[in-house]
Amino acid sequence: MNSIKSVPARVLSRRGGHSLEAEREQFDKSQAVSISKAINTQEAPVKEKHARRIILGTHHEKGAFTFWSYAIGLPLPSSAILSWKFCHVLHKVLRDGHPNVLQDCQRYRSNIRETGDLWGHLHDRYGQLVSIYTRLLLTKISFHTKHPEFPPALEVSDEVLEKTAGTDVNNIFQLTVELFDYLDCELKLSESVFRQLNTSMAVSQMSAVQCRLAPLIQVIQDCSHLYHYAVKLMFKLHSCLPADTLQGHRDRFHEQFRSLKNFFKKASDMLYFKRLIQIPRLPESPPNFLRASALAEHVKPVVVIPEEAPEDEEPENLIEISTASTMEPQVTSDIFEQTFGPPNGIRDDRDAQIESLKKEVDMLRAEMEKIKLEAQRYITQLKAQVNSLEGEVEEQRKQKQKALVDNEQLRDELERLQRAKQDSDRSQRLCAEAEKKANATEIRYTKLKEKHSELINTHAELLRKNADTAKQLTVTQQSQEEVARVKEQLAFQVEQVKREAEMKLEDQSVQMEQLRQELDARRDELDQAQRSLSHAKQAGAELSAQVEALHAEKEVLRRSVSEKECELLSMCGLIEEKELQRSQEVDKATKEIHELQGRLLEKSNQEQSLQQKLLDEQFGILQEMVREAEDILRDAVAKLDDPLHVRCTSSPDYLLSRAQAALESTDALENGHAQYVASMAADAAGLVGALALFAHLMADTIVNGSATSHLAPTDHADRLMETCRDCGQQSLDYLGELKDKQKLGHAKLGDVRQALQGVLQLAQELRPKSLDIKQEELGDMVEKEMASTSEAIEDAVRRIEEMMSQARNESSGVKLEVNERILNSCTDLMKAIRLLVMTSTNLQKEIVESGRGAATTQEFYAKNSRWTEGLISASKAVGWGATQLVESADRVVLHTGKYEELIVCSHEIAASTAQLVAASKVKAEKSSRNLARLQECSRNVNEMAANVVASTKSGQEQIEEKDTMDFSGMSLIKLKKEEMETQVKVLELEKRLEGERVRLGELRKQHYGLAGAYEAAEEGEAKPAPVPRRGILKKPPLAQKPSLGEPERDAGP
Repeated sequence: MNSIKSVPARVLSRRGGHSLEAEREQFDKSQAVSISKAINTQEAPVKEKHARRIILGTHHEKGAFTFWSYAIGLPLPSSAILSWKFCHVLHKVLRDGHPNVLQDCQRYRSNIRETGDLWGHLHDRYGQLVSIYTRLLLTKISFHTKHPEFPPALEVSDEVLEKTAGTDVNNIFQLTVELFDYLDCELKLSESVFRQLNTSMAVSQMSAVQCRLAPLIQVIQDCSHLYHYAVKLMFKLHSCLPADTLQGHRDRFHEQFRSLKNFFKKASDMLYFKRLIQIPRLPESPPNFLRASALAEHVKPVVVIPEEAPEDEEPENLIEISTASTMEPQVTSDIFEQTFGPPNGIRDDRDAQIESLKKEVDMLRAEMEKIKLEAQRYITQLKAQVNSLEGEVEEQRKQKQKALVDNEQLRDELERLQRAKQDSDRSQRLCAEAEKKANATEIRYTKLKEKHSELINTHAELLRKNADTAKQLTVTQQSQEEVARVKEQLAFQVEQVKREAEMKLEDQSVQMEQLRQELDARRDELDQAQRSLSHAKQAGAELSAQVEALHAEKEVLRRSVSEKECELLSMCGLIEEKELQRSQEVDKATKEIHELQGRLLEKSNQEQSLQQKLLDEQFGILQEMVREAEDILRDAVAKLDDPLHVRCTSSPDYLLSRAQAALESTDALENGHAQYVASMAADAAGLVGALALFAHLMADTIVNGSATSHLAPTDHADRLMETCRDCGQQSLDYLGELKDKQKLGHAKLGDVRQALQGVLQLAQELRPKSLDIKQEELGDMVEKEMASTSEAIEDAVRRIEEMMSQARNESSGVKLEVNERILNSCTDLMKAIRLLVMTSTNLQKEIVESGRGAATTQEFYAKNSRWTEGLISASKAVGWGATQLVESADRVVLHTGKYEELIVCSHEIAASTAQLVAASKVKAEKSSRNLARLQECSRNVNEMAANVVASTKSGQEQIEEKDTMDFSGMSLIKLKKEEMETQVKVLELEKRLEGERVRLGELRKQHYGLAGAYEAAEEGEAKPAPVPRRGILKKPPLAQKPSLGEPERDAGP
């Protein structure tokens, strides 16, 4: 190193500059060699080592400048295989190259587009693939330029995807559409490649097949990411928008899913892809976007590129590197000699050190290249591992999300069960308390019943004893009265106790006081009875024993009464407790009743407010409808004075039908108004629908009245205009009454009906009077025309058979074969037309029978005159076409006519039969069997006409002689002269063809003009506009002039 520092700075600077230039030259040369080896005309796949060197070159210079500087000079228009390999290398460079490659490719978009357009116009197998591949590359460049968040390799995390999509639904929608377009381009390229190949296992190992299959590796890598991002964005869209709005997105995704699954399956079955790429497997069915939890079931498809075996360098590369390494010291020595002069034959140590250092540098550079290759290989392995780990993480995250959803559902279920358990526990407690109360009440009732029975028994014993005592004390009147009084008192007391027991002991406390007082009185009476008995002993000794016995009995009775008093006291305590408990329950029930009454009052207030809100909303809807109807009517009234409306015309018949429909709509409007008023403004649906229909029909009547007045006499026109204006004004006045709540209930439609009656009267006056005169003629004309058409077709068939026999007699060989083929196809066409005419006649009879009602056939034809005239016109056209076809065939067979006349007649017959079918279908029922047979006959006629055209063209090709075009004997000057003469003839024929086309256009224009003028003069009718459906608020269309020959699509009889 010291010796290197001792070299003069001027020498070092020169050596350093030369080294950089040499390195740059070596880099350019290696890039040129790699590009030339990767992009060539050999039908073999691009070698990975050459593509890798080109990609490393983009990272070395941080862009694709060198790549494009060599790519522009490639002769892409000369070889489709060269262009195909160029697209493959450019795809790899975009995916794996430096990020700045995208900006460099953006500048060369025009070159890519020109290459694709060039090969797209040529019918070459590789050329078609190149055209599709260039569209894919342009789409890829545009997408990544517009969305720089997505690298060209399409590897972004879900967070970046969410951030790029944002929260705006419009941005998400647009990004989803762009991803669908991107994926369509990728799938279209894969389908085009597989369409050109035989996808057997043996063919995939051929070099020519691998040349086409090699770019599909990058397509598989792109499609896996695009599919994952599309699924994510579709779930996000379905969380923001209704499902019906995204029906088109779902259909497009399902179609791409099926195509992508088919692509992955075909690629997985090929040996070529099995050793180069690990293709993911898609689910059997696409994700269900209508179920949000299905996002957790989605698995991100991960593409894995296996580790590649190291490839040996080619001998040519080794020679080039050695040449460059041997030339570099020579150039360095030349510069040193120019600076210091030639050496004296003795080499300096510093030169040896410099050479050794250069060798070390070369060795280090080679090692660095190996390290780079190993690092690139290691990076690829790490990417594969990262992709697999990302797939596992994504799977774990989805499982976690699914578990969270399941946990949330289980938590809700647990809460619901807990609430149900609490309710059941509460009800069980209430039931237990009710059972306890019932048992206690039953026990109390049993005890009271027992006490009552004991009192009754005691009362009976006392009655018996009192009777005995009364017999014994008959001697003394006073003692008998006292015993009777006691007896009455005891009976009264027993009756009171019985009533108290039956009344469930309600007044026990008061009765206990009475019993105490009565017992005290009874004691006094017993004392008096004892005194009376002692006086009685003096009167009769024989009664003393009986009095003593009675005294003893009285003592026993006193003890029993005292015991009863104790029992009554205990019962009184129980009764007081029961009353206290009952009072508490009554207070609680009172509080609950007050709370329920408050809630009920609040509910009633809410219902009243909601009812009032509903009424206001119904009235608001009605007002919006009234304002829209006013706008429609004002617009129709404004058409009366609009100068642009002067050219619009209509017929009195159509005006009559519109005015009649408007008059009928007033009944529905009146019913809706009555229903709205009867429901106290709670139901405005019927009124709103009837009002929309009335506004449209009234506006249609006014507009068609104005259009009818343009063809009416002056007096009738002025009256019709004023009547239409009056209709509009009366309708606006009625709508004004509907806008006022005070006048809404009294709004009437009498003036509106009167104005519509005036319009109907004027329309009736303006109807043409000649229809009644031509009823019989018009009906007979239809039958005559259909019969004449059938006769013309029968005559045509006979003439064709005659021409067939004549051609067999007069011609032979190829001419006979051509004539027979043409006449046979014409015969088949005539038979098909005859069957169609017969089916049309049957359908016409069915229409007349189902639609005429009580009217005659002539009246039905007269009432539907335009439809009848359409049938007549179509029948005439079919008969004339059949006649012309026979005449043209006759001339062609006799070689006096042209084959083109026969082709034109076939087209004319197909058009005439189509007109007849259209005229017959106008009034037919959709479920009619004759209509189905007529449509089948129409298709058969079209097929037979096509057979006539095909047989005519093939016969023309057989008959006409072809020139051999042998120019081998011509000289250069004569060839040039013939070429110029041929160009002159081509120009003359093109000019003549252009003139004939202009003439044809003028003839058709004149035909349409005469047809329109004839119809305006004869009928002056406008094609009726369809009646608008209820609830569709659109302004009525202007009346337009109908075209000639189109049958009238009126409502029938």
